[in-house]
Amino acid sequence: MEMHQIRYFLAVCDTLNFTRAAERCNVSQPSLTRAIRGLEDELGGTLFRRERNLTQLTPLGEVMHDKLGPVLAQTQQAKMTARRMLNLEQAPLKLGMMCTIGHQRTVRFLSRFIRDNEGIELAVSEATPDNLVTDLLEGRIEAAFIGAPTPLHDRLVTRRLYREQFVVTFPPGHRFEHMNAVPLREVHEERYLERLNCEFTAVFDALLTERGIDVSVPYRSEREDWIQSMVLAGMGISFMPQFLPSLPGLPTRPLIDPEIAREVELATVSGREHSPALKAFVGAVAAHDWTM
Repeated sequence: MEMHQIRYFLAVCDTLNFTRAAERCNVSQPSLTRAIRGLEDELGGTLFRRERNLTQLTPLGEVMHDKLGPVLAQTQQAKMTARRMLNLEQAPLKLGMMCTIGHQRTVRFLSRFIRDNEGIELAVSEATPDNLVTDLLEGRIEAAFIGAPTPLHDRLVTRRLYREQFVVTFPPGHRFEHMNAVPLREVHEERYLERLNCEFTAVFDALLTERGIDVSVPYRSEREDWIQSMVLAGMGISFMPQFLPSLPGLPTRPLIDPEIAREVELATVSGREHSPALKAFVGAVAAHDWTM
């Protein structure tokens, strides 16, 4: 059973006239008649009774009309949806965002991208690097912003966006305020508020142990806004990427000796065909000035 046969059959159902149905379908009447006969052969019975100038549906024709009408409608809807997606008129795009990436640079880019591509329906989910990699490989998202300390899965291809140094955040009036940068040794005996989703936690722990630097950890949280609020309230200091702090009045200084930094990248699955929306997105990422 082919779609043109269904279309011809439904046209005859609507007009009850083979000549008018052929005109509606823009085919010759013999071609339409052959298609209907082929459909009848496949179904094993006649669909129409033709008596002189009168054409009527048979009981089989009536049942097939009820069954095949929705098939044609759904097919036409599917074609329309495909056209909209290909023309970026109604194209979904699912992105992942590592939960420790600050919103300022990415939101500024995303707002411009959506303004330039109004038909793209963007959905952004936050997760840790490991979960983002899993979601990419299993197809739940198409691309992800990641800044991990170790190489990603070998099936992923990445595009570098920007480099981000780690900073020390501290309460207003803290002694660090008088420094241009804070050497790691200066955090000795400080109260340290630990960010549980920080992908560099193992790096910091190893450096502190190696250099004999002791800190107390009165609080741990997955909530970045809570950590920042508690630092601002005077409850301790914390380490975080330089573009993550978002609370007004929260002081920061670059962390040095050693300097610790990460590369924020856009990751996609190597060899997987990009959807039209993802093609547009990757192109916009490549053209964007990420230093701003």
